[in-house]
Amino acid sequence: MLVEDQVLRNDWIVASKIDDVKEAPLQVTILGERVVLFRNEEGIHAFKDLCIHRGAALSLGCVKDGNLVCAYHGWEYDSDGACKKIPQLPEGRQIPLKAKAIKFSTKEAYGFVWVNLNNNEPELFHYPEFSDDSYRHVLWGPQEVNANPPRIVENFLDVGHLAFIHEGFLGVQEHPVINDYDIHWEDDRVYSDEIAIFQPDPDGSGESKDVYYTYEVNRPLSVRFTKRDPDTNNKFTILLTILPVAERKSIAYGVMSFNYENELSDEKIVEFQDMIFAQDKPIVENQKPEDLPLDLQVELSLKCDMMSIAYRKYLKKLGVTLGTE
Repeated sequence: MLVEDQVLRNDWIVASKIDDVKEAPLQVTILGERVVLFRNEEGIHAFKDLCIHRGAALSLGCVKDGNLVCAYHGWEYDSDGACKKIPQLPEGRQIPLKAKAIKFSTKEAYGFVWVNLNNNEPELFHYPEFSDDSYRHVLWGPQEVNANPPRIVENFLDVGHLAFIHEGFLGVQEHPVINDYDIHWEDDRVYSDEIAIFQPDPDGSGESKDVYYTYEVNRPLSVRFTKRDPDTNNKFTILLTILPVAERKSIAYGVMSFNYENELSDEKIVEFQDMIFAQDKPIVENQKPEDLPLDLQVELSLKCDMMSIAYRKYLKKLGVTLGTE
């Protein structure tokens, strides 16, 4: 079933890692819409995963001479969706003008393929670390979650749970206090002050200390935080972005960026992030209500929840309906 959230359908939605789109077409589902991604010499393209002829899934086909070929009857579609060959037509017979695939706008950025279902191509948010040569980047995901995107995103922005859900890694219960901080609004960007968070071993030295987190909302389904070590000024940033598949079904992706030497392999870094995310997953999959309340009186909030409150105000301002109440 299609998810009729026009704010999200007008936005760029993460669809896949670029490297996951290989020779064979790839099927993904975005807001209930079945989409096929395929690669040719011009780049990566996205069509509605439907052949106009008899409704076959184009993702079951192949790419031949740059065209996407339907497995059912061999119809071939070029990068723009125009049908270039119908094997069943007698020689000299014109291809019907209606023989077209439905094409969606695509963009390749930050290691991912982004799709815009309404083809209006807004400007993609800026992730400055990705173009900074002093940073190392590690892609993370896909991670399936049986929850709507706003609950997943708000969990990422929630600073108060680190000492409990991620005890021993990102905090300790003996130091749960979060001091007051302010939120700043600039155009479509919302971000926090630096927030001091006590961590047991933030730099691998075995010594506990405060580090400083800054949270930022870039788009309804794309958020980030930066952790700064005050002694070294080393910075670690995670961009989290969510693919909404259907009601209460999402896929999480991320980019982890470091501006310092990290001896761990990409695989070990991803393994650690998987472990942290696995601690969050049962929480967001079992929260009630499943939809995030935008009425701030429905749930009891504290001053330390200012970033979560700002995210809810942001969604309400934009008119996001998926996963909100």
